[in-house]
Amino acid sequence: MSHSEKHDISKLYTIVKQLRAPNGCPWDKEQTFETLTPHVIEEAYELVDALTSGDKNELIEELGDVLLHIVMITVMAEEKNLFLFSDILSGICNKMIHRHPHVFGDKNVNSVNDVWAQWEHLKTTENDKKENNQLTMDSIPKQLPALAKANKIQKRASRLGFDWPDITGTLEKVKEEINELEDAIITKDKKLTKEEAGDLLFAFTNTLRKLDIDPEEALQLANKKFQTRFNHMEHSLKKEKKQFTDESLVELTKRWNNAKKATSI
Repeated sequence: MSHSEKHDISKLYTIVKQLRAPNGCPWDKEQTFETLTPHVIEEAYELVDALTSGDKNELIEELGDVLLHIVMITVMAEEKNLFLFSDILSGICNKMIHRHPHVFGDKNVNSVNDVWAQWEHLKTTENDKKENNQLTMDSIPKQLPALAKANKIQKRASRLGFDWPDITGTLEKVKEEINELEDAIITKDKKLTKEEAGDLLFAFTNTLRKLDIDPEEALQLANKKFQTRFNHMEHSLKKEKKQFTDESLVELTKRWNNAKKATSI
């Protein structure tokens, strides 16, 4: 079979079924929901890297890897008689149609905020009809990274009307949490200090949300900036055949300031 041959989703489904068959691949046959979980997370991050790289071929490859895992999990579910691939497609199609009445129905919206408010209202209505009586925040993934989870929690609360009217409230909350963290540090109570540190991070995330700044992107930018400057320092030390431990903090600070001037980030 040629690597340039064109296929559709049914071909991928057939391939995965063959990999999972008795005479298929030993590794694929052994996989379970649990063993695939870390791979799914890893592939999601690799897809994000591809999205930010701007490399078309890399993006195609990573989208394929994510799709492979979706099909693999679906085949496993079919083996357990849990659901079919068609159930997934029907579910997502029905959800998109129901939650976009301004596109597929007769509702009118005037802004993105209206769309989100409508989305949360419809989602709440759907949950009320379920036997498990799921609450608003229950559908947020438990394993979502803390910074992203804080941002999602705050956005969801805001869409339901529980929010500061403007950024003044969030800034005051940040100042309040800084004071409480300082007080906790003085007590030398590690548990209390950790709690107050978390409150400060949560409050600052809320402030960034008000500025329409994604906290993850902001922190990644800071990480990149620090790493670029630190690398510049290290290169300069290597040229002089030195190590970080050979210099005082004052000398290293001078190198840091030089790195700030020399790097564009």
